[in-house]
Amino acid sequence: MLKKAEKFEKIFRLESSLRALERVRDFLSQESYERLRELVLIRLKGIKIEEKELNSKVAVAFSGGSDSSATYKILAWAGFKVYPITAKLPQMRDEVLKRLESGGAIFVEIPEYMEVMEDLIRKRTAICGRCHSMVMRAVEERARELGAEIVASGDMLTVGSGSIYEKDGIVILNLPAFLALDKKELLEILGWKKYELKYGCPLWKEAAKRAPVLKKFGLQRVLRELRGGALPKEFAKELIIDILRA
Repeated sequence: MLKKAEKFEKIFRLESSLRALERVRDFLSQESYERLRELVLIRLKGIKIEEKELNSKVAVAFSGGSDSSATYKILAWAGFKVYPITAKLPQMRDEVLKRLESGGAIFVEIPEYMEVMEDLIRKRTAICGRCHSMVMRAVEERARELGAEIVASGDMLTVGSGSIYEKDGIVILNLPAFLALDKKELLEILGWKKYELKYGCPLWKEAAKRAPVLKKFGLQRVLRELRGGALPKEFAKELIIDILRA
């Protein structure tokens, strides 16, 4: 499932993750702490871990894309009780919702979502960051209802304390970032050999047509992920082309 990291920058990030894990130790059960530490040590030292089921509950912000799907798969493999929580957004196609539902997704609603997005588009302001924060807030609320101690996401870019931190008594875990996994590694974990790289959801594409300046924010995001090592150059190139065509 997980392979030992070889590149210096990944090793640096993993060592930062271990330090960040210690800072949230008091907010985790002992078995969660030990398991997360073992996952990092697989990446750092190539250790083997015992397969076992844990009592710890983890909620995953689940869109069904590669990042959240790999996050779910890794945590389930590690033995956590994993709950895929999906924000049911207006731009999600029916076939996508049916696929997620058949896979066990737990849906949450964000009633004010489109009003907020429309306001941002009118102001020609980036929508992705606000969308993410609204989705995560809804997922965190549902996670607390389920009794989860961790809310995980598929973010690849944050480092150290940005990859795992406490928020109002619950631990936020950006798992790919915490384990210094890049996009190519996530696709390998999933076994997705044919994967069409596209930037943004249908709402972003519609917004970019109405306000082309939004493409600039998309390009900036791709370049940040490229510089941070989350995206290989060939992936970044495909995404940039897709943004410019939007």
